[in-house]
Formats: sequence, C-alpha cells, structure tokens
Amino acid sequence: MCDETLTLHASCVAWQGKGILIIGPSGSGKSALALHLIANGAELLADDRTVLAARGGDVSATCPPNIVGLIEARNVGILTLPNIDSCRIALVVDMSQNEVARLPEKHIHTVLDIAFPCLHKVDASYFPTAIIAYLRGLPDETQ
Repeated sequence: MCDETLTLHASCVAWQGKGILIIGPSGSGKSALALHLIANGAELLADDRTVLAARGGDVSATCPPNIVGLIEARNVGILTLPNIDSCRIALVVDMSQNEVARLPEKHIHTVLDIAFPCLHKVDASYFPTAIIAYLRGLPDETQ
C-alpha cells in the first residue's frame, strides 16, 4: 500500500484518541455534529476541511494550517476552540445519508482504500451520545 494524501470537505473530532470523520455536503450538519460531540468530550481536529494521509493501513487526519482551532457555529459565528494536531480515523459519519432503519445493517465507507465503519445521519438528539457509545464498543486496535 502506497502512502497517499487527500483533503476532504469534512470535519473531524477525536474521542479518546479515536478519530471521527464527519462527511457530507455543505449545510448537512457536519459542524453542528462536531460541536455536539465536543460538548460530549471529543476534541476538535478540523472543521470544514480535513487532510487525510494513508500510511501502513491507517488513515491519519490533520487540519490545514489556516483553519486550526476554528469551527463554524451557524448563526453564531466562527469560534476558536482548543484543538488536537492529529488523530487516527476510527469511524466515518456520513451526513448525506439519513438512517431510516431501526436496527440498520452495518455500513462501510472507504477512505484512501481503507474501509471504516460508517454511521448514517440520525435526526435525533441522542445521535452524538450514540456515536460515543458506538466508539466505546470498537476494538482497541482502532485507536
């Protein structure tokens, strides 16, 4: 596997070292979900754009230098928050897909030829908490 990099229109936070890559079109709620996750103990890595690098079977995420520590809160403004420098991706949340199944099949999203578990958007107030509970259940090798 060769080393590759990619910059995505995506937000990224980490919870206890496990990176959550939040993808989807503009206005789909990526930043809002990131803010909810941060309120639940996650740390900001990047908002709006995330740089990904594949190395040795892992994908690491970093933030472009010009937006480090910044996150948009729609109708509030650009906020400055503490941030982390990098993390390994453990989970993808696809905000372009609405989950409708009560007990959905497992979804996979591939980034730089590496498959990750993927959750689709859930329009419920418990979704950020459910993401953290999901991460707690992932095996330690995803850290």
